[in-house]
Amino acid sequence: MSADTLLPILVVPDARLRQKARAVTPADADAVRDLAPRMLASMYAAPGIGLAAPQVGELLRLVVLDLGKDEESRAPMVMLNPEITAESKETALREEGCLSLPGQYADVERPARIKARWLELDGTKREMEAEGLLATCIQHEVDHLDGVLFVDHISALKRNMLLRKLAKEQKLKARD
Repeated sequence: MSADTLLPILVVPDARLRQKARAVTPADADAVRDLAPRMLASMYAAPGIGLAAPQVGELLRLVVLDLGKDEESRAPMVMLNPEITAESKETALREEGCLSLPGQYADVERPARIKARWLELDGTKREMEAEGLLATCIQHEVDHLDGVLFVDHISALKRNMLLRKLAKEQKLKARD
């Protein structure tokens, strides 16, 4: 994909990142078929492993993700209306970052295992159990669909420090 098809990724404190996305309906089919590959291209270019439609200013329940380390190992997933249907009581602590909070990372505790279900682009219903990085990534992206950021899962002190650091970096970047 050419650079002109890449989508700008919204950065905190953009208010759209805090809005709840609406379900994808059959009427959205053409828009979603156009949006999903552009989201994947934007995610790869960033680079990242997951991107939710609200992060590119589209308030639709659409997520793309790919945990592949390079082009040879890519296995992109497109999830329409994803939902987490079960989660383990056991939790896992994993460092998270976000394309909407560039350069900011924090340890986040989430359920270690989840069950998720969603629709594929062609309407096929899918369900899977996930653990490890995949479980974390799905939870992180589904949070975006509800206007929740990974920093909402850490202490107020850590969150405020991280957001101040991001604001300072963004100010410096704007001056360059």
